[in-house]
Amino acid sequence: MEEENVLSNSRVVRDLAEELIGIIDAAKTTGEFRLTQKKECQTLARHLRHCLPLLEELRDLDAHIPDFCISCLRKLKKAFILAKKLLKTCHAGSKLYLVLEAEAMVTRFHTVYDKMIQAMDGFPYKEIGISEEVNEQIELMCMQLKRAQQRTDSQDMELTNDIMEVLYFDTDRITECESIKKLANKLSLNALDELRVETGAIRKLVKERRGQNAEGTQKIIDLLDRFKRLAGIEQVNVLDDPVPCNRSLKKCTSIAIPFEFLCPITLEIMRDPVIIATGQSYQRESIQQWLDSGHRTCPKTGLPLTHTALAPNVALHNLILQWCKDNNYQIPKKEPPPPPKKAPSEKVSTLIQNLSSNQLDEQRKAVTKIRVLSRESPENRTLIAEKGGISPLVQLLSYPDSKIQEHAVTALLNLSIDDEIKKQVSNEEPIPAIIEILHSGTIGAKENSAAALFSLSILDENKTLIGSSNGIPPLVDLLTEGTIRGKKDAATALFNLTLSPANKAKAIEAGAIKPLLKILEDERLDMVDEALSVLLLLAEHSDGRKELGQLSSIETLVKIIREGTPKNKECAAAVLLKLCTNNNNHLVVALQYGVYEHVADVSRNGTTRGKKKATALLQLMSKSGQIPSYNSVS
Repeated sequence: MEEENVLSNSRVVRDLAEELIGIIDAAKTTGEFRLTQKKECQTLARHLRHCLPLLEELRDLDAHIPDFCISCLRKLKKAFILAKKLLKTCHAGSKLYLVLEAEAMVTRFHTVYDKMIQAMDGFPYKEIGISEEVNEQIELMCMQLKRAQQRTDSQDMELTNDIMEVLYFDTDRITECESIKKLANKLSLNALDELRVETGAIRKLVKERRGQNAEGTQKIIDLLDRFKRLAGIEQVNVLDDPVPCNRSLKKCTSIAIPFEFLCPITLEIMRDPVIIATGQSYQRESIQQWLDSGHRTCPKTGLPLTHTALAPNVALHNLILQWCKDNNYQIPKKEPPPPPKKAPSEKVSTLIQNLSSNQLDEQRKAVTKIRVLSRESPENRTLIAEKGGISPLVQLLSYPDSKIQEHAVTALLNLSIDDEIKKQVSNEEPIPAIIEILHSGTIGAKENSAAALFSLSILDENKTLIGSSNGIPPLVDLLTEGTIRGKKDAATALFNLTLSPANKAKAIEAGAIKPLLKILEDERLDMVDEALSVLLLLAEHSDGRKELGQLSSIETLVKIIREGTPKNKECAAAVLLKLCTNNNNHLVVALQYGVYEHVADVSRNGTTRGKKKATALLQLMSKSGQIPSYNSVS
């Protein structure tokens, strides 16, 4: 019987070794890796090859093989399968995805390294007769893998920053922008064949995601669209054409769909355009889905919505219909999306139990999966809350592990999107711990903490609590030093918090005005409206008006009224009106910078609210005796 077990174990080991050798051979023939993660892929492939001598010896071994050795090999097989998928993604995947998800890709590499180390550590090399030379080689490889876990690819991070910068440019000026030309060259996405391959890779990615992470997918599609426009290629929706053939990427021989006819969320031609509070137009079901998920900001501008009513854009709808008729264009019929998969109740219960596990790996896995589930659907969020997931997530906010903290705060952010769950999250008193992460967490954790504070501050009692818990200074720090996304998250949170009178003084004292003015001058950030919205609230406080009344501030506001978008002009006029009311000196300074003619233009051609603010400014000027009666202007 014992002899049968020995033979059986030997057969299992031989089969496993053959499978692993086959994976290594397949990795050898993967071919050239794409620009991003190239160095990391080459390193991983090299480490796989380093395992060959061990596997070959195991395959030819006749000695008794303990069960523990088989367990190690099975762990190694799982690591190899992950490595194979990872190398395949880096070989044939979307370049834009690989760059935008650079941090996630680094995590995937580190996961593979970690699993390989776990499989190799404790392997009974001497007991089963593995040669000392191979043993030393594996030990050296494990040391190298551990060092590799601490390394990041600076080239990828630089490309990620370049892409994020391009994403926030004004889309109307993108074809003139040198940054996107430089980025297209870096990624080798400036020729017909290259863009065709990228389109096919993105189409495959969209199918694999099945509607998950829609926001990230949309960014990728948006970037591809910009590269196509730069190359003079017809803009065909990535999802419309099932085959990446020549006709889906060709030089323009027909009229492309006007950009203003495309929904900013889906980049598809709008069948039922509606207008939201910020004046932006969207396809009805797209913006409704956004609102149903608990968002209360405009997806395109990031501005908070004063209301969530949707008004049909009849004029735009008629223009689209006329354009379709003139160009013989048939609007594609929209198939209803499949209902989101609800996570099994038992699975969620187990994950929530593991959040309190004594095993660090179990906790990490559980909080990572909870974060993903909380993002996928309202049903999942409700299930997590019903199963008691909020309390252990809040406890993990104070856990001394940066990744666990980041996953926990992001999961709570996702849960708090739903209004009912938001109250449950608030009842667990997470705010002090979130503020602590905002002080000392990783960049990603800080950004998601700022977004979480914004979400929770929709409840008035939390506005006061965040202010009294010293939550405003770290938001100002993020506004100063954060990434583009971090600055936007911080500005949105500050806007919500400074709706509370008590928090205005705290924000001014924390130094919020200076970085907000700096943002106004940085065109790359595309955050003029967000910064002005916060400044308008701070200008309601006497100390805010005093600080804003400096010459450089007024000059910046006048410049925006002269050169900005209609919405920019409206916001700048509102801030200037607040400064000039009851302060003739500020009004005189603004006039010295030539504000009069620009305000007069806004009063005639601006947005509805912009006209009102401009008219009020002109009346102030007239009363002050600085200009003739306002009636002579209009």
